[in-house]
Amino acid sequence: MKAFLILEDGTVFEGVHIGAHKEIISEIVFNTSMAGYLEVLTDPSYAGQAVCMTYPLIGNYGICKEDMESFKPWPDGFIVRELSRVSSNFRSDLGLQQFLEENDVPGIAGIDTRALTKILREKGTMNGMITTDENYDFETLLPRLKAYTTGKVVEKVTCREKYVVKPTLSLEENGPLSGTVRFDRVAYIRRIRERKPSLVKELNGAGLRVALLDFGAKANIARSLAERGCEVTVYPAFTSAEEIIASNPDGIMLSNGPGDPKECTSIIREIRKLYDTEIPIFAICLGHQLMALATGADTYKMKYGHRGGNHPVKDLATGRVYISSQNHGYVVDMDKLDPRVAVPAFINVNDGTNEGLAYTGKNIFTVQYHPEACPGPQDSRYLFDRFIQMIRRSEAEEDHFVIRRSEAEEDQVMQQSMEPGPGGSAEERKNKQINPINNRDSDDRKEITSEKGGASHA
Repeated sequence: MKAFLILEDGTVFEGVHIGAHKEIISEIVFNTSMAGYLEVLTDPSYAGQAVCMTYPLIGNYGICKEDMESFKPWPDGFIVRELSRVSSNFRSDLGLQQFLEENDVPGIAGIDTRALTKILREKGTMNGMITTDENYDFETLLPRLKAYTTGKVVEKVTCREKYVVKPTLSLEENGPLSGTVRFDRVAYIRRIRERKPSLVKELNGAGLRVALLDFGAKANIARSLAERGCEVTVYPAFTSAEEIIASNPDGIMLSNGPGDPKECTSIIREIRKLYDTEIPIFAICLGHQLMALATGADTYKMKYGHRGGNHPVKDLATGRVYISSQNHGYVVDMDKLDPRVAVPAFINVNDGTNEGLAYTGKNIFTVQYHPEACPGPQDSRYLFDRFIQMIRRSEAEEDHFVIRRSEAEEDQVMQQSMEPGPGGSAEERKNKQINPINNRDSDDRKEITSEKGGASHA
């Protein structure tokens, strides 16, 4: 069946229909990842958008449900050069075409995705329609295309109630350090799949409790913390700051998510309250933008955004460059940062835009990109360890403060006890503090004696 992708600038691509049989209008964006299409489809940050994959062949290794980043795909539509109808992968559960159909996601294949990408790069992200109607009228469609906005999509993707991700208790639970080279045919027939290798080498978060605010969180964020030994409580996006603070978490994570951060006005107010605490905070993607807005900074929409698994970011503290996984269309405006509040910590090597902030005098750092990857390189997974180290350091400082305060209070009490005053000499009052029962005055001792003997005291 023929299908058409109609852009608001009048460009029309003709291809073949894939996925569900429905017509959609959405914001058209592109992703440059060569693999990881399932993780892209199930990333809640794509809610309200239709995704074009720039790599020409998509679907060749099928769908492995274990690799899904949420319980369903979120893009409104899917655009590819060629959809593989055959899946060659022993972990595959079903084909991409079936997955799109079952989850009501329409798409188009057989178009020149490189030409589409060049248009979006030159003119900027724009709205478009995927339809099978060959008799469409562009003049009638144009107002609808221009009127489309992603809207308040965070409320669409966030969890409905809080839940807990239990921590890993031993490294063996995380899976092997590497995969096996042997194919187990019996296990394959029984649909027993080999566990994915784990790169975590230490349970450095054992005993810590982290509150994760879900603005559209990918599953691997909570998993990355749990694999390090943290217990993660995931909260809906609109949870009050008071509820989170009352749970007394050791640290707080603000997740990724879709849409314009300035639409999240009520969430921004709650994040400001979290900022005013001393609880360590680590924020990713949308969470990074919301923390910036909560502290007086600004954000703006990029021409076509960063989406893919090959974006270089530079750590300004060390000068090192990491290849990162990214998915965002908005960015923090570095020209409007107050250095008394936050300073740039990472920048994008390609275009110089902000990729992370360090907050002045606070145990808070945020990044625009995705250290949890999925899909993409694992270069930045160390940021979860940095977050855990920040929590440990904060706890150590707090314990030191409490100890020092306790010592100071004891010194003050002792000093007061040595000063002359009512109730006897300083030495007598000192003895009373050490053993107050034995140092009560004689009338008190008589009362205690009489009570023990059962006699009344007149």
